[in-house]
Amino acid sequence: MGIIKVENIRIFAHHGCLKEETAIGSDYRVDLEVKANLQTSAKSDSLSDTVDYVFLNKIVREEMQIPSYLLETVAKRILGRIFIEDGHITKATVKVSKLNPPIGGDVEMVTIKMTEKRKK
Repeated sequence: MGIIKVENIRIFAHHGCLKEETAIGSDYRVDLEVKANLQTSAKSDSLSDTVDYVFLNKIVREEMQIPSYLLETVAKRILGRIFIEDGHITKATVKVSKLNPPIGGDVEMVTIKMTEKRKK
């Protein structure tokens, strides 16, 4: 087993419950951690035997472009696609952070974190 992390993916997107948030958009950060068997790829040196982090970044970017009221919804979509599209992954954790959220205070970011395991 092993872990692949894609950290601090910076994206501009249009999520939020306020009309202004979805109209204006804001900056987000996404961190992704996946577990998979990396022993085969370590021996074969073949990309087809592992999880392609370029592919993970692509999924995050595509799902972040679909506006949602809640960050939980975005995270759930990201996790769903990861398990559908890559059979190597056994467990995944995604953190979606809204930078400088409009919550009436000096707050750097708000973050939701979700973890799922592959259903057998």
